[in-house]
Amino acid sequence: MAGKKQFDMDTALDAAMIQFWRAGYADTSVDDLSRATGLNRSSIYSSLGDKDTLFLRCLDRYAARYGDKYDAALSCAASEPLAAVRAFFDVTLERIADPELPDGCLIAQSAMAIPVLSPAVAAHARQALGFQRLRLRAALKAGRMTDQDAETFAVYAAAVNQSLAVMSRAGASPVQLLAIVDVTVDALSQALRAQRGRC
Repeated sequence: MAGKKQFDMDTALDAAMIQFWRAGYADTSVDDLSRATGLNRSSIYSSLGDKDTLFLRCLDRYAARYGDKYDAALSCAASEPLAAVRAFFDVTLERIADPELPDGCLIAQSAMAIPVLSPAVAAHARQALGFQRLRLRAALKAGRMTDQDAETFAVYAAAVNQSLAVMSRAGASPVQLLAIVDVTVDALSQALRAQRGRC
């Protein structure tokens, strides 16, 4: 029975995550979550928590799921920083292209909703957004960028990554999104060449 309950919990959390991802925090009610998960309101509160608690669990679930993929993509950064950053963006492009998933990005949506979130949830959304910058910064430093250049480019690349989700939700085509990535990777290539020239 414990195994079945765990499976049901995972299914319910995934359904809640998709609901928040599709509609956003503010436009998702507990009734929406009830319809999405198949659980009644009392079961949601007793098993998953109140709306804020459930949203935090979904945000953590999303960040962990895609964080693992981003980490794998960036794992070759020490030897191939350009390939690593392109692979990082490929994770986002593949997620955007998946017809089974909502458009956009749950973390990007959460960041844009910070003014209407409770202080605790807003802080969590900021932290989730910050993980991308930290992940990119570590990868770029491994690729032998200076601390300052790695920080600057990590902020830039993280912003571009979030913009891909926003642009896709606004109707940008896959070709347009790929062009944005190409420009960003080219900018990194130029930055790496300039840095080598200074050494």
